[in-house]
Amino acid sequence: MSAIDDLRQTVARLRAPDGCPWDREQTHQTLARCLIDECSELLDAIDRLDLPHMREELGDVLVQIVFHAQLAAERGDFTFDDVAREINEKLVRRHPHVFGPNRLNTSAEVLVQWDAIKKTEKPAGERAKPAVFKHLPPQLPALMFAEAVWKQIEKQGLPVAGFVDGEEIRRIGAGLTEESLGRLLFELAAAARAQDLDPEGALRQATARVMAGVQQRVITANPR
Repeated sequence: MSAIDDLRQTVARLRAPDGCPWDREQTHQTLARCLIDECSELLDAIDRLDLPHMREELGDVLVQIVFHAQLAAERGDFTFDDVAREINEKLVRRHPHVFGPNRLNTSAEVLVQWDAIKKTEKPAGERAKPAVFKHLPPQLPALMFAEAVWKQIEKQGLPVAGFVDGEEIRRIGAGLTEESLGRLLFELAAAARAQDLDPEGALRQATARVMAGVQQRVITANPR
């Protein structure tokens, strides 16, 4: 067997009925924080060009991918092979200048072609769907993500009633200073830790729910 097959079998064994209690308790949601931590450690090793640690951290990120694929396979959603097959097909499809007859000479040409191909991959309904919120980098930490979404809501005057209380937000904000804000955020993070909650994931999911609700309301009020 290959090394990747060995790893897949190890993760499956950890998830088995007589496997590791901690591994058996995990879900896609509980592992999200682990993925953030492992990616951060990998980025640190890359920044330092620490190749021995980079090899180790790449393994830590890889096991997260295998773990998520194992969870999905147990539910019958998809397998690791499905993940590998789909990304391989995407790479080939988006590089016709390598795997096809048409050659490109510059990175700029490649990026233009990449974006053009990417647009054709979206379902017709998704392409026609109006965008209420402009695209935000998915790498944004949850706090910056929430702040950027609220900025768009205020700037566009989007309807938030029923999702968040704008008046309450302004009332709280009027009494905040940088020092009191920092203390409040720290206390919330500490309280989440005490309750075994993930503040990063909770905020990201809450922001996504607000965005989905606002977008649906805007689309319903302005059908095309």
